[in-house]
Amino acid sequence: MNVTIVGTGNMARGIATRALAGRHTVTLLGTSQEKAAAVADELPGDVRAGTVGDPLSDDIVVLAIPYTAIDDVLGRYGNQLAGRIVVDITNPVDFSTFSPLSLEAGSAAQEIAGKAGGAKAVKAFNTNFAGTLVAGVVAGQPLDVFIASDDAEAKRTVGELVESGGLRPVDAGPLARAHELEALGYLHMALQEPLRTGFSSAVKILA
Repeated sequence: MNVTIVGTGNMARGIATRALAGRHTVTLLGTSQEKAAAVADELPGDVRAGTVGDPLSDDIVVLAIPYTAIDDVLGRYGNQLAGRIVVDITNPVDFSTFSPLSLEAGSAAQEIAGKAGGAKAVKAFNTNFAGTLVAGVVAGQPLDVFIASDDAEAKRTVGELVESGGLRPVDAGPLARAHELEALGYLHMALQEPLRTGFSSAVKILA
């Protein structure tokens, strides 16, 4: 697969690492070509660098950006996102108070689905931390990646991307379940200080 990742932060690096482990091609788009190239140079595999706003050519676009940057990115791409799989990894949190935001759409993913008309919106990776994505495992267990979408084919494709990178995809249901996934993502972050896990833990379903 060919995957475009919008963002050059730690989560972009982690997701790119997993995609490259699955032998996929990755294009990183940053606020500058230089920033994207610096991250790309540190990653093994077929990685390209570009700038946010460059024309899209890949079928999968991962928004590895803060929730507050969503409107800007969607505004830059407009109807270029129609027909593409758009993966939202965000957890809408007011980091000045570290409180979850209440969204009229129900979740950030549903908000994106409404604003990016024709895009195949998928929620994934929001319960995972960057460092654990780079490693791929926690305590010897592959990471679970919860995936929610109303588009069955898009969900299957993202699941294949996840699995090829050594992780376990978990079907979390329709896009409406993104609301619960974002609550779980927030809870996972909030537990880091009391558990003193330093963002090195994982949410895992065991049976």
